[in-house]
Amino acid sequence: MAMTWKLLKQLRPPPYTATASTSLHRPRFLNFQNATRLFSDQPPLPPPSGEPPPIPPPQNSHSPSPSSLNQAELAKFAAIAGTWWDSEGPFKPLHAMNPTRLAFIRSTLCRHFRRDPLSARPFEGLKFIDVGCGGGILSEPLARMGASVTGVDAVEKNIKIARLHADLDPVTSSIEYHCTTAEKLVDEQRSFDAVFALEVIEHVANPAEFCKSLSALTVPDGATVISTINRSMRAYATAIIAAEYLLHWLPKGTHQWSSFLTPEELVLILERASISVQEMAGFAYNPLTGRWSISDDVSVNFIAYGTKTETATL
Repeated sequence: MAMTWKLLKQLRPPPYTATASTSLHRPRFLNFQNATRLFSDQPPLPPPSGEPPPIPPPQNSHSPSPSSLNQAELAKFAAIAGTWWDSEGPFKPLHAMNPTRLAFIRSTLCRHFRRDPLSARPFEGLKFIDVGCGGGILSEPLARMGASVTGVDAVEKNIKIARLHADLDPVTSSIEYHCTTAEKLVDEQRSFDAVFALEVIEHVANPAEFCKSLSALTVPDGATVISTINRSMRAYATAIIAAEYLLHWLPKGTHQWSSFLTPEELVLILERASISVQEMAGFAYNPLTGRWSISDDVSVNFIAYGTKTETATL
């Protein structure tokens, strides 16, 4: 029990408050141009009972491939597709984090598109796509904020659940759900004002190719928002050991530490895909209240907002 509490305390960064002269979501690091992927040479924490898998050796996940799909990851999510809207089920962490993710999205995109953040439907008239939409827990609130939303997922079961749930509300029944991939939509020459991929990139086979597809789906001067988990030892302790093996928030094996990206790596990958990161923030969990909040600590969960530029960085 003492070990569980110690790991939970690691989830809480020092308190952060924004002032009038600082931005709540500004990146905490400045030089992205020389970022390289460096795997930690530190050993993983000693595993508790349940024996989590060892940290896999580094792999080159940026080699060219026709698709970013990872079949093993798709099978994992297909197995629990029916629980997407169970707020106490395997997706409980995403349900708890969703209001904080939406607060970041509303703040950054209202400024990007020059919309009123106090409006109930600030994104009226804009086309959004939720890539890796799962059961639609992000797509639905985006639709309620006025956007014309398309949700895509490579798992057919996820799409069926998303459609059934969206049809329960006339406002969300307008969401277009498709069982497809970002790559296929690029081939169809689809484009959107804003592209979202939240908690998705750590599950794809090729992050660089995936980001190129996201960029291709984004109109010039459009917005791209990605959230994921940092590849840090603190993330291994909290997002894998604690969340999967001690607290059982997630099924064991949901995440692979070597598939995580550091903020610097994500920024560099996006820059090469013609997306310039403008703002970044961390998500901090308070184990006493069970709530998430926006933080300047990006050592575990973080989210990035970028804008589509005209030419790619080769």
